[in-house]
Amino acid sequence: MNNMPKVKIGIVAVSRDCFPEELSVNRRKALVEAYKAKYDAEEIYECPICIVESEIHMMQALEDIKAAGCNALCVYLGNFGPEIAETLLAKYFEGPKMFVAAAEETSANGGLVQGRGDAYCGMLNASYNLKLRNVKAYIPEYPVGTAEECADMIHEFVPIAKAVYGLENLKIIGFGPRPLNFLACNAPIKQLYNLGVEIEENSELDLFEAFNKHAGDERIPAVVADMAAELGAGNKKPEILEKLAQYELTLLDWVEAHKGSRKYVAIAGKCWPAFQTQFGFVPCYVNSRLTKMGIPVSCEVDIYGALSEFIGTVVSNDTVTLLDINNSVPADIYNEDIAGKFDYTQKDIFMGFHCGNTASSKLAFCEMKNQMIMARSLPEEVTNGTLEGDIIPGEITFFRLQSTADAKLRAYIAQGEVLPVRTRSFGAIGIFAIPEMGRFYRHVLIEKNYPHHGAVAFGHFGKILYEVFKYIGVDYKEIRFNQPKEMRYITENPFC
Repeated sequence: MNNMPKVKIGIVAVSRDCFPEELSVNRRKALVEAYKAKYDAEEIYECPICIVESEIHMMQALEDIKAAGCNALCVYLGNFGPEIAETLLAKYFEGPKMFVAAAEETSANGGLVQGRGDAYCGMLNASYNLKLRNVKAYIPEYPVGTAEECADMIHEFVPIAKAVYGLENLKIIGFGPRPLNFLACNAPIKQLYNLGVEIEENSELDLFEAFNKHAGDERIPAVVADMAAELGAGNKKPEILEKLAQYELTLLDWVEAHKGSRKYVAIAGKCWPAFQTQFGFVPCYVNSRLTKMGIPVSCEVDIYGALSEFIGTVVSNDTVTLLDINNSVPADIYNEDIAGKFDYTQKDIFMGFHCGNTASSKLAFCEMKNQMIMARSLPEEVTNGTLEGDIIPGEITFFRLQSTADAKLRAYIAQGEVLPVRTRSFGAIGIFAIPEMGRFYRHVLIEKNYPHHGAVAFGHFGKILYEVFKYIGVDYKEIRFNQPKEMRYITENPFC
């Protein structure tokens, strides 16, 4: 996939000057060896200059990891550590950072006499000093471990660091205002700037002009051929592919011309009401293709939807989709295909749907069709361009990062699955099952005023997403999840 951040984590060991320096040196070497033995060696860099004991050492280490091209930092407490120097290192380093600490050993390095490091204690002082300096850093659930355990912690930090770094280097390109009656997709952009995200908002007329300038582009036939190969037997509207290819090239060229100082891009696109009559098609299939390339495209100019999709793409290292939390599952389908076969009540399931923006790789089968809802009031020929099919079964994470009307960040995360059950419906659609979805729907989605769009990552990524949202500043009380039966929501009626 393109448009994806990569991280190189500089590992800097620290030491309190009254502790043996070789404790941190040897433990750092063991940590790096453990990581390289199990994970991608290109993801880390061992800072060799010194053990950080002072501010002078801190500046030397900072310059070294910058010169090595590191865009993320791991401060490793090989022993107690110098709370000032180590937290200043985190403060001055521009990029995501984490802190981990070494567990004690009795079999080497002097045991619990000359070889005791007290990093368990040092982590407390480090966290306190980070708070004093208003420095954000990822600290694992239990941040003290052996070389192998700390290597695992660093590996868990990789997707978190990628997401944080990606947001700090992201531009979201929008076209047009939200459609009428879609105020739910309209949220203040102030929090995006707070996250380091840049916004470029354009008119639909600008996009239309760029599209018309791509008429006859010599690259169109190759894109049409690629589309036809991807669709295979599902290529039911071959006459529309040339226009869709023209539009795809328009978006890709716009991204390159407008990326500016940013490394990564997501798009919040317009798809109705005037789009289809002026362009002569709907953009759903093209949106799915760009998302598959690693450039997420949200529908209905949903800027926070595009933001959520980008985070999901980076965290999962895979294609995502954006769906409406759309409709309930009829009782006859539940009784025939779900009851007794899967451990879900009818309130635990719903259908996630969008007109046709889900990538072909995430559909069990697919066909190019017209947008049925739009075709009820418009000529069918201007509504072609959707990719329809049932979404592949398997584990999913449904989530969204959102700004409230008064510009506060909040988020939800719910893990579940797409059931292997035919939907008997249209669009890009699947039957989603999330434990205790009925209560989650009422006491999170409705109670907290979330819009109808949710991002879908294909796999269970709740743990990573939770840490990403915490890192970027979402109050932990505002990161909601589907609570189990024995855990009541604050607003839940205790007599129900």
